[in-house]
Amino acid sequence: EAVTRVGVPAVVTRATAFLVDFLPIIRRTLTRTGFVIDHIHYYADTLKPWIARRDRWPAFLIRRDPRDISRIWVLEPEGQHYLEIPYRTLSHPAVTLWEQRQALTKLRQQGREQVDESALFRMIGQMREIVTTAQKATRKARRDADRRQHLKASVPPDKPTPPETDVADPQADNLPPAKPFDQIEEW
Repeated sequence: EAVTRVGVPAVVTRATAFLVDFLPIIRRTLTRTGFVIDHIHYYADTLKPWIARRDRWPAFLIRRDPRDISRIWVLEPEGQHYLEIPYRTLSHPAVTLWEQRQALTKLRQQGREQVDESALFRMIGQMREIVTTAQKATRKARRDADRRQHLKASVPPDKPTPPETDVADPQADNLPPAKPFDQIEEW
């Protein structure tokens, strides 16, 4: 309807806000340490005024990009705009939601009932190390296989057998010396 009136669709002026509007929604209450989502703590100083009055606020609307869960976007209580909130521990690497869930599954398989944030990120680091090692091993194995394939493709030459000459042959000494080539083609 708006397109027919104006003729041109609206131009996105704030790309980040546009992206955030399409991210999945999570609702969480604010704690003294910020927000906790899937065993990961998020905190920023901009939350301090709300933390002081956290009992007054209902659950906040939070959006998180599954491709990078190192930050979340929290809709402020007035509902005007989103605030970007990073990990509480900024030294943690950016991870995907898939990596986080795989690490959590691995920890559960190891018998861990209670999962804390540091154990989760240690497991993610171990998983990344395994992947890196496997990639290097795979790359090396592929190169070695290519080298061996080259060896299999080439047929070993027959061993040349030297002509049978009798060392004591008197005619071998009577042969005229070899003539040099008359013409040599140069390239």
